Amino acid sequence: MNTERKAGDRVEFEHGYAARIMGIDGTWQREVLLEDVSDTEAKLTVFGSTEEINLDEFFLVLSNWGHAHRRCERVWLNGDQIGVRFLKNVQQKPRRERKRPKFEM
Repeated sequence: MNTERKAGDRVEFEHGYAARIMGIDGTWQREVLLEDVSDTEAKLTVFGSTEEINLDEFFLVLSNWGHAHRRCERVWLNGDQIGVRFLKNVQQKPRRERKRPKFEM
């Protein structure tokens, strides 16, 4: 990520913003510090080991309840810092239509 080119589009946090990353299948989580963010990318500091987890694609969870999250892919890894790109329009399985009960009067 080129921070010079995108410096105007980025928000940098003076002390970071506490968040989590979580595997797509939910089998792993790590605490992270969100260092800076733009509409399309972010820089994170990961607490704990990154060796045993799949960082190719994961969720960045911004709230304790999981309501605010973004699907990400790793762009670069340097020690405990990773650069991520937010994924858009990820193909999802089509939802089944629910049959609504018919009420007769």
